[in-house]
Amino acid sequence: MSELPLISVPASPQPYPNPRHWLHTLDTCASTNTWAHARADQLHHGDVIFTKQQTSGRGQHDRTWHSPSGVLTASFVLDNLNPNLLPGLSLAVGLAVIFAMEDLVPECRDMLRLKWPNDVWIDRQKLAGILCEASSGKTFGTRAVVGIGLNRCVDFAAAGLDARTIGNAVSLHSIASNVPDELCLLARLRHYLLELADMFSTADRPASKSGLAPLLPQLRRRDALIGCNVAIELASETICGEAAGIDGCGRLLVCLAGDRIQAFTSGRVRLI
Repeated sequence: MSELPLISVPASPQPYPNPRHWLHTLDTCASTNTWAHARADQLHHGDVIFTKQQTSGRGQHDRTWHSPSGVLTASFVLDNLNPNLLPGLSLAVGLAVIFAMEDLVPECRDMLRLKWPNDVWIDRQKLAGILCEASSGKTFGTRAVVGIGLNRCVDFAAAGLDARTIGNAVSLHSIASNVPDELCLLARLRHYLLELADMFSTADRPASKSGLAPLLPQLRRRDALIGCNVAIELASETICGEAAGIDGCGRLLVCLAGDRIQAFTSGRVRLI
């Protein structure tokens, strides 16, 4: 791990390593995250579950994740993580998605942004969503199953999904001249997620080099919400203000009336 983690490097011109030892390909699956949890003892650190047809995908706050044909849908298994660092994991995964995309689709460089806490945007349109779910076990410690749905080659209209249903999503094929194949994307995402797993692990290292801390400068540079008027929808109320960045714990900072700053650990965020 370098002192500057997750620095984009050109994708290797060499063929990707044989994925048979880490890739589990399913013809169809209700949810790759659910499949991974149900087979926890059979999976290992770095395993990837991939399906071309996910029928009951899940997003944050139990929302439905629509997975029409053309969505890259996969779950990545990361083991022996430090549970105290998990609150920042979704943001870090978002950054990993951005770096993987920029490696393989250079024309997207400096265009991709993070929408707190778990979306990747391009031009304020949703390109990818993330769902991290933690569990624990005797053999793998604290595990995160990281679900990623990336709109690779999707015809939303043909799938019967309108803009409101899909949350103003966009497909990569509509903005890129060359779309990477699925294996290339999976291998590159796995590469960066394994780097993250090292940073979020139980290994003894200075706080400045663990978890979200070393990634904060890059996260803040990619923050799609900073300076925007936002509404934070909570279980019992909606709070409005101006997004003021991300703190060291991965919380969204919002400037309220009277210049008071409030930090949010969860909530549905929309622009207003």
